[in-house]
Amino acid sequence: MQSQITILGSGTCVPSLTRSPCSFLMRTSGENLLFDCGPGIMRRLLEVDVAIFDISYLFLSHFHPDHIGELASFLFALKYPAPSSQKQPLTIVAGQGFRTFFERLKTVYGNWIVLPPDMFTIVELDTQQADRRSFSSFTVSSMPVAHRPESLAYRIVDAEGKTLVYSGDSDVCDGLTAIAAKADLMICESAFPDDKKIDGHLTPALAGSIAQAAGVRRLVLTHFYPACEDADIENQCRSTYSGLVLLARDLMTLDL
Repeated sequence: MQSQITILGSGTCVPSLTRSPCSFLMRTSGENLLFDCGPGIMRRLLEVDVAIFDISYLFLSHFHPDHIGELASFLFALKYPAPSSQKQPLTIVAGQGFRTFFERLKTVYGNWIVLPPDMFTIVELDTQQADRRSFSSFTVSSMPVAHRPESLAYRIVDAEGKTLVYSGDSDVCDGLTAIAAKADLMICESAFPDDKKIDGHLTPALAGSIAQAAGVRRLVLTHFYPACEDADIENQCRSTYSGLVLLARDLMTLDL
């Protein structure tokens, strides 16, 4: 069965009626993989008929609030009406430092966010070099990228050998080009227009140049700050990338 990607959020924490913070859902071999969990993402899941109890894996690109801000609420909601309602054990995959982050989160929320041990697992990936893990129906590779010390880009290969790459938040770096090599689909942040570049983030032309160098087949730009709404993001990207360019919008669905 072909894997399917649904953009849950294409924006940031800046309030918007049309763009939730950057997040997406991957449905593959009967499993639901959620990438990042900023404010409003649980509601977006409901809009595509996916219950939080159906999420098997939660991949976190880094610990900024627009990517992790709904994590406590997500875990709290999994406990009610009772932990037995949870259909799938939840595995959280993140960079080194997440266990410490989670322990500190528990000092605030206590047992309200603690799930039964048989229903909850944390997997920390290396933030100094490439890492790779195999799961039941897919493999995941990760690469440190230029944003935060814990920041990772992810490469998912599904059971049919199709490849999805997610940049997370990143500036230009060799690791991002390496992990994106020959990807069938790359979901890449493009936070600001070319003339408004800031440290730690990409622009359309920079995202395009990375995808071009990596030989990416399809490129989805996402994580748009409001400045992007008045810019010709697609043409800026096409100045450096010759493949298929798509601009993410909330609830957009794509086949991998």
